[in-house]
Amino acid sequence: MHRSSEDTRNRALAILAGLGALALVGLLILRGILRDSGLNSHGALADAFLHGRLWIESCPEIDCALFQGRTYVIFPPLPALVALPFVALFGFPGFKGFVLLAMALGALSLWAWHRIFRALDVEDADALWLLAAIAFASPLFQVTLRSEGVWFYAQSVGFLMTTLSLWAVICRRSLPLAGLFVALAFLCRQMAIFYPLFLLVLAMPRRQDAQEGWHESWRDTARDLVRPVLLAGIPVIVGLIVYFAYNYARFGSPAETGYAFIHNPGSAGFIWRRITEVGLFSRDYLLFNTLYLFLQGVHFEFGGPYLTQLTGLDRSGSALLVMSPWLLLAFYARLDRAFAAGAVVIAIIAGITLFYHSNGADQTATQRYTLDWLPILIVLMLRGERPRAFAALPLLVTWGILANAAVTLLASLHRL
Repeated sequence: MHRSSEDTRNRALAILAGLGALALVGLLILRGILRDSGLNSHGALADAFLHGRLWIESCPEIDCALFQGRTYVIFPPLPALVALPFVALFGFPGFKGFVLLAMALGALSLWAWHRIFRALDVEDADALWLLAAIAFASPLFQVTLRSEGVWFYAQSVGFLMTTLSLWAVICRRSLPLAGLFVALAFLCRQMAIFYPLFLLVLAMPRRQDAQEGWHESWRDTARDLVRPVLLAGIPVIVGLIVYFAYNYARFGSPAETGYAFIHNPGSAGFIWRRITEVGLFSRDYLLFNTLYLFLQGVHFEFGGPYLTQLTGLDRSGSALLVMSPWLLLAFYARLDRAFAAGAVVIAIIAGITLFYHSNGADQTATQRYTLDWLPILIVLMLRGERPRAFAALPLLVTWGILANAAVTLLASLHRL
């Protein structure tokens, strides 16, 4: 009787989650068809590449650099290269499919996660819920929805590359292939450069000794990994060289990304004031970023004489654990060396961004910067046996999907 009751509740949750997911898919398609203007800075950069230039004729959005009389896109170049065939075919801004392109990239990410879940022995029912969670109850949905913008589109490409780096190790047992995807991820999002630590530990084999049980033979492990590590290092080093050369060709310094030359005339928002008056990194941002990462809920603003008119929405986002509560199950992750390595990488990436001037602002729900380390957390959550607490997965995912749907639909309808 108890099992039957649980199945009934899960079916009800599946219906609710499915309705929410359908609404979000519809919103994605409508936005891709009706709202994508094609004025994405990566589209402008792709057009520049096609004309043999590193600089663009004019900045279609904001956050471009003005250096020696020329305008540059400050962000890493790979997302522009991904869009290049489409820009070559339709022109710029003739190509108006960045949201639809991001949807295709997201579908590839979900395919890779499907393979990862199978390799980690995740049950089919749980795998379906997790795929729904990644698609509709994580920051991936928000960056896909907003991919007509340069920042969001870049993260959709970067998420695919970091996901594929994990797929290469978990499903293909190939560190060199993982190194290639890390290099590509780095050319989208610089924080991906920390991934090799986790991938290396994740790839380490385990050997069984009849007398001592499971233990590590470090000498044998080192010998087995020397060649794969060296091969994996080649694309990572090439990626670094390409990026440094790209910076040098634009700004005369390998370490200059262009942030020092950002030119946003007429900007008066808090982000612009932070950059110009405080700096890119400061401990002054720590409290704001920490509260928004862990505690800040959805904040709608009401106005009018009776405070009954919906007038605004906090565009700095809401806490990951509020909008994606299924990630709380990572609390039950298996504690071993892979967990330690993953936790270190997450702490480094998240720790750096806590001091950054932006937490991924201009977002209606989850914080998009968490996508830089979220793939690692998902893998840690699913390694090893899953405790009874995972019975709450359908409920937590359904909440995340419905919360994201409610916030996104309200923001769209009221144009908040």
